[in-house]
Amino acid sequence: MARKTTKSEAPAALKFTRVNGILGLAGLAALTLGYWLLGQGSITAAPLLLVLGYVVLLPMAIIR
Repeated sequence: MARKTTKSEAPAALKFTRVNGILGLAGLAALTLGYWLLGQGSITAAPLLLVLGYVVLLPMAIIR
């Protein structure tokens, strides 16, 4: 038997808030600065910024 979906059982829509936008822009800024520093030869700050952007800020922008 197929189960009918009622309006109360429908999945909630993802909401894009201002916090998501700020976190997303901060992640892109961290990645941009990280790759620029990598091109300049930085072997300490660049990897830290890239990890911060890819592992912390961008996932938080999606999840939050």
